[in-house]
Amino acid sequence: MKTFYIPATWLSQWHKPMISLFDYVPTRYEASEREKQIRSLIWDFKAGKRSKQVAAIVANKIAEKFGSFADSIVFVCVPASSVERTERRYREFCEEVARRCGCMNGYNAIKVDGSRMTIHETKKGKSLQNSETISFNADFFNGKRVVVFDDVLTQGHSYARFACALEQLGAEVLGGYFLGKTISYN
Repeated sequence: MKTFYIPATWLSQWHKPMISLFDYVPTRYEASEREKQIRSLIWDFKAGKRSKQVAAIVANKIAEKFGSFADSIVFVCVPASSVERTERRYREFCEEVARRCGCMNGYNAIKVDGSRMTIHETKKGKSLQNSETISFNADFFNGKRVVVFDDVLTQGHSYARFACALEQLGAEVLGGYFLGKTISYN
């Protein structure tokens, strides 16, 4: 089994609220009809579909948690594996979440260049040809309270790395919301 160093800053992110809306059962496991519906929702969302449906769910959770203080937080998403996927998946979604719960939309305060391998591609032994660079509008995030969203929580590395980058800019990351949390039956 591979072991690697986990930065203390990542551990601190993992101690913050990490709210998963659904359990995600990978295709390698037998799934119930309900689990298949959730899988389909997640896949559709990742393909840039059903964003208004997911935005309604996320906005309701943010409104439940923060109430009238929702307007004082920034909602921002961990970028997808490419500029195109990030745009397709998150532009309208972030706008809709902000509209529904009154939070600030952080979508335009980050810029993605290049691409990276998805977790599924790296497990299949593909090699990295490009590298992804994420640029942040430091002035925008400095002093802001931020909620981070990612589509699927598997190990939490992407979330932790992204949240730490925001905190290096002076943001206070309050926690993360995830459409699905990968379930493993090992």
